[in-house]
Amino acid sequence: MMPRSTGIVYRIVVRSELGERYAAAFEGMKMETEDGQTILIGEIIDQPHLFGILDRINGLGLELLSVQALPDDAHSPAEREERELEGAYETRKKPLAP
Repeated sequence: MMPRSTGIVYRIVVRSELGERYAAAFEGMKMETEDGQTILIGEIIDQPHLFGILDRINGLGLELLSVQALPDDAHSPAEREERELEGAYETRKKPLAP
């Protein structure tokens, strides 16, 4: 089993309130609508992943308003605990230096 990647949580805002039919285009991201905007929040594992999402936004003809990397404490307590446990497990798996 491969360890789950840990990326950075991003908050991406586009103009327009997107309906649920767009949820599939942004799978794995939480989607909220507010005041004529859609806010996408989710973990981005690397730059190509981020660029893929931004390309998808552009391809859908949406106006990008902001992209923000959120601090580590933006994770829920359960997510933080899971990340810490995964990190501890990965540390224990590393072989000791001779």
